Amino acid sequence: MKIDFSNKKWLYPGIGIKRWILLLTISLILVSAGISILLGYQIISYLEIMIISFLFPFVGNLSFFVDLIAAIVLIILGIWGIFTSMKGALKGFYHLEANEFLDKAFERKILEKGPRVVTLGGGTGLSNLLRGLKNYTSNLTAVVTVADDGGSSGKLRDELGILPPGDIRNCLVALADTEPLMEELFQYRFNTGGDLEGHNFGNLFIASLTEILGDFEEAIRESSKVLAIRGKVLPATNEDVRLGAVYSDKTVLMGESNIPEPKKKIDRVFLQPSSCESSPEVLKAIEEAEIIVIGPGSLYTSIIPNLLVGNIADKIRESKAIKIFVCNVMTQAGETTGYSVSDHIKAIYKHTGAGLFDYVVVNKEESSRELIKRYREEGAHQVKVDKKKIRELGIKVVEGNLLSREGYIRHDPDELAKVILGVMKDR
Repeated sequence: MKIDFSNKKWLYPGIGIKRWILLLTISLILVSAGISILLGYQIISYLEIMIISFLFPFVGNLSFFVDLIAAIVLIILGIWGIFTSMKGALKGFYHLEANEFLDKAFERKILEKGPRVVTLGGGTGLSNLLRGLKNYTSNLTAVVTVADDGGSSGKLRDELGILPPGDIRNCLVALADTEPLMEELFQYRFNTGGDLEGHNFGNLFIASLTEILGDFEEAIRESSKVLAIRGKVLPATNEDVRLGAVYSDKTVLMGESNIPEPKKKIDRVFLQPSSCESSPEVLKAIEEAEIIVIGPGSLYTSIIPNLLVGNIADKIRESKAIKIFVCNVMTQAGETTGYSVSDHIKAIYKHTGAGLFDYVVVNKEESSRELIKRYREEGAHQVKVDKKKIRELGIKVVEGNLLSREGYIRHDPDELAKVILGVMKDR
């Protein structure tokens, strides 16, 4: 990539170049003034005369010699600062054209100043949310459930003894700031038969890195670098946990992929082992967060499992952050059939105790009749927003037109992000 140093975009706010140019300019003036006094004759303009006449009554020639050395040091520091800022601006953008990377660098600097946001969940709900939030802040931490035991993730979990990479891969791709081809590659699923049938390339990549590095979290970090993600993705726990469910008829079923049972009502879910702990990095992120977002996603198999790990729920409750629950737009057959918004919240509080949320974000927009009909055939209905019962739980309701226009009844990532960040702004 050919760099155009004459481009005025180098002086954009946040790039970090202007401060070093100013330091370099002042340093050069001081050097010139110091040389003039030490050599006893004037070699520069009126500006230098003013500086000398101001400084000389306070210091002697020896002090100016010291000041000269200090100015030279500042020049070196200024040059170093300029190149460091340029290196930081260029990092990760070498593949771009010269007229693109400065815009990207400016965007990166702005996003680095965004609020610290922690999200908890799994599945398409969490990855969809992250696609919106990454446009407003790069201080994102996605805490992802690792109870999945189906599909490609389940096979790798059973065969290699690693944590399921599927939901984590989806979040990495959602936060990616790289070429579309790389995202497509990580989401590619083999369907040509043989041993690779049903496996996802991204899952295999993370599994391979785990085998090489000997650590699942380190594999996620290295995958994050490959995809140049905005923020970071962390497993809710590094322990091998299994999700189980107790139904209203007192029967018990193990396995996340087995839990949605249309003919049974879930009473509660649990993790084995129940003593599993979260990592210090997850707890620190929660402690330092300005906003904590839980949901959207499958209530019993994506959201609640995160809150059952160690003392995550207690840490959230103790946090000074704004705590927001994003309720699903539609019910989910086998998990939340007939549930209202308050029913979702009560189910969470049943597992974690009350007082976890300050706000709940809900959709107030009606979807098309054709889409609603299609979802009803699958046993899903639009979640009822029962404001009175929500307020009785001590939670404020935030409404918005949040539906996507992509042929599914789900949240629009950007509109959802705007509403969430708007809560912080209003507060």
